[in-house]
Amino acid sequence: MTVDVTTRTEIERPRAEVAAYVGDPDNATEWYENITSVRWETSPPAKVGSRIALTARFLGRELAYTYEVRDIVANERFVMSTAQGPFPMETTYAWEDIPSGGTRMTLRNRGTPTGFSKIATPMLAAAMRRANRKDLARLKAVLETGRVN
Repeated sequence: MTVDVTTRTEIERPRAEVAAYVGDPDNATEWYENITSVRWETSPPAKVGSRIALTARFLGRELAYTYEVRDIVANERFVMSTAQGPFPMETTYAWEDIPSGGTRMTLRNRGTPTGFSKIATPMLAAAMRRANRKDLARLKAVLETGRVN
């Protein structure tokens, strides 16, 4: 069973600014509530092939995984994926202009859980949806006001 969670928000900042901030993995700990550390395995900045090791807390467990950047289209899309662990996943950020001059950001996570995680797929999807909504709310607050809610 595949998990495919898409979440959107509108941020009253220009698309290039939102994309630059989100596309820099060093900012992840500021707006992702569950990400506790970021470590580059390749030299920054992010480009196709870059590898970034993340540590996160999710559903009471500590998870360590390495993302590889798969695709970058400046100010439009940033895609990275991981193949290891109990929940191989692809994360896509996409940005588009909105009439106010701000940005609609879409965060999509999809993957196929393995092992025990496979049994909990519906619960994982619901938890991811909740976490993504909170993370996008934090991102919006950081970019619009400079503060985390």
